Amino acid sequence: MATHDDILARLLTEAGILTDSALRSARREQRRSQGSLADALVRSGVVSEEQIARQLAEHLGLSFLSPPLNPEPEALKRIDPALARTRGVLPLGIDGRFLRVALADPLNSGLIEDLAFQSGCHVEAVVAPSSAVRRKIRECYRDDPATIDNGIDRMRAAKGPGKPGKPGTLEAEAAAAPIVQIVDRVIAKAIRDRASDIHIEALPDGSRVRMRVDGRLVRAGELPANAHAAAISRVKIMAGLDISVRRRPQDGGFTVRREKRQLTVRVSTLPTQDGEKAVLRLLDPGDAPPDLSSLGLSPRDLGRVRQILERRQGVLIAAGPTGSGKTTTLSGAVAELLASEINIVTLEDPVEYRFPGVAQVQIDRRAGVDFPSGLRAILRQDPDVILVGEIRDRETAEIAMSAAVTGHLVLSTIHTVDAPSAVVRLIEMGVPPFLVAGGLAGVVAQRLVRRLCSRCWGRGGNDCRSCKDGYRGRSGVFEVLLVDDEIRTAISAGAPIAKVRTLGRRNGMGSMARDALRQVAQGVTSPHEAGDVIALSRGSAARCGHCKAELPPDAAGCPMCGRARINLCACGETLDKGWRFCPNCLRGATPMN
Repeated sequence: MATHDDILARLLTEAGILTDSALRSARREQRRSQGSLADALVRSGVVSEEQIARQLAEHLGLSFLSPPLNPEPEALKRIDPALARTRGVLPLGIDGRFLRVALADPLNSGLIEDLAFQSGCHVEAVVAPSSAVRRKIRECYRDDPATIDNGIDRMRAAKGPGKPGKPGTLEAEAAAAPIVQIVDRVIAKAIRDRASDIHIEALPDGSRVRMRVDGRLVRAGELPANAHAAAISRVKIMAGLDISVRRRPQDGGFTVRREKRQLTVRVSTLPTQDGEKAVLRLLDPGDAPPDLSSLGLSPRDLGRVRQILERRQGVLIAAGPTGSGKTTTLSGAVAELLASEINIVTLEDPVEYRFPGVAQVQIDRRAGVDFPSGLRAILRQDPDVILVGEIRDRETAEIAMSAAVTGHLVLSTIHTVDAPSAVVRLIEMGVPPFLVAGGLAGVVAQRLVRRLCSRCWGRGGNDCRSCKDGYRGRSGVFEVLLVDDEIRTAISAGAPIAKVRTLGRRNGMGSMARDALRQVAQGVTSPHEAGDVIALSRGSAARCGHCKAELPPDAAGCPMCGRARINLCACGETLDKGWRFCPNCLRGATPMN
C-alpha cells in the first residue's frame, strides 16, 4: 500500500517538479532526520511548501489557499484545540451547517469524517502550505503555561500552599486531568519556542517555569504552590522515576511526539530547600547538522578541520564549556564521514543525534558500560572512526590517545576555555606528554552566539513571526588548533600553555574574538553578542599594556598604538630594562617608549 510519502513523490515526479536524483537525495535526508519526505524536500530547497500544497490540492480535487489565513472566531470554536493541533486543521469560516477548514496534511485518512463528527457540520476542505496552517493554529489556539485552568484553580481553593502529600495522593493528583494538561502544555510550548531545557522550580510562595531558548533562560509561566509537587510527580511518572523518593536526585527520560517530530526528553530531579526541582532537556535526534559547513566555521577553519578528518588518524577534540555546541560540531564531522565506506562507532551519554549506519552505544553505568570499558570494547570492533562523548578522566584520555597512535580517528569533547588549554588539561589529567603529542591531531574550541533573525534582522517586536527579540537560532564561534611537528615537540618537552598558544597562532590558529567580529561583519550576529565572546577571551592572548589591543605571537610591539612590548637591539638580542649596552654587540641600548 502506498504511503503518504510515496504518493507525494509520484505527484511531484509526474509534474516534472522533482527529478529522480533529487528524490534520492531527499530520501537520504529523510532517513537521517527521521522526518517526512515533504520536510526533507523543503529543507533541501528542492521544492517549496506552496508547490507541494498545490500538487496535493490538484490531486485531491480541492482548492488551494495562499496565506495569509484569516479564520473566523466562531469557526475556531467548532473544533477542539487538541484535534486542531495534532491533525493540522485550521477552521476558517462557518456558514450555517457548512464548516470551511484549511488542512496542513490533506492525505490524512479519515480526517474529514472526524471533523464532521465533532463539529456536526458538513466540512469543506482547502489545502494551504503546512507551515502557514500550523503557525496560524498556534496563534489562534494559544496555550501558555502561565494560564492555569479551572481544575488547577479548584486545587488552589481546596488546598492551601503546603508540603507535598503522601505518594499515593501525589500519584492520584499527577494523573488528574489538570496536571496532565499543564505538563503537556509546558512541553508543547518548549518545543514550539525551540527551547533546549525546561526548568520547573519550587519557590517559597509558588512555582515557576523557565525555558532556555538560544542559550538564554527566560521565564515562561507560574504554577500555584500546591500544584508544584503534583507536576513534578507527573514528570517523574513520564520519566519512569520513583515518585516516593524526594530527598535524593534522580535521572530518567521519555520520548514525546509533536508535529511529526519525535524528541527524547532527559529528566533530572534535585531536592532543594523549597521543594524538588526538575530539569527537562529536549533532544531532537533528527536535528543533526548535515555537515560542518552549516555550523558557522570560516572557510579557513573549515579547511583545517577537514584536513584532520581526511587524515583519518589522531584525536580531534571539541573544547568549550557546557552548552557551547561541542556535540553538534562532532556530529557535523560524523555526517561528513558517513559518505565513506568506513566503520564508525560512537559512545555517548546520552545519544543526542541519530545517524543511519552508525553503531551508537549509550553509556549505562548500572550495566557496567562506562567510558573506559565501552571504549575498550569498541576497539575490538574493528573501528575506523570512534566518537567518545567526553574525555572525563585519565583512563579514557589514555585509551583515546593510544587508539589514535595505532591508526584510528577519535572524536571527543573536553571542557576548557580555549584550544591550547585542552593540551594542558590532558596533561593535568595524568596523560604522559609524549602520548598527547603523538595522539592529538587538533582542537576546535568554540562558543555560541545568537543569530540575527533572517526576517527582521535584529529588530524583533510583534511584527516578526519568526522571533521575539531579534534573534533566532545560534551560530558557532571557533578557533582551530592544528597540531604540527613544532607543537608536538613543545608538548613532549612540557611547554607551558603560553608557548603552545604562541606556536598555534604562528601556524594559523585564529582567536574566538576575531571570529566573533568576522560574524558581526557578515551580519550573522550583533556586536552585543560578539562582545560577550570577546570579554570571555580577554585572558587568552597577550595584550598591549597601553591600548589593550591583542598582540600577535612574539610581537616586539603593538600593531595598533606602536608602543614597544620588548626592547630589542639591532642585532636581535632582547634587552632587559635598565641595560645601557647590548651584551651581544655592545651597541648602546635605546630606552623603551
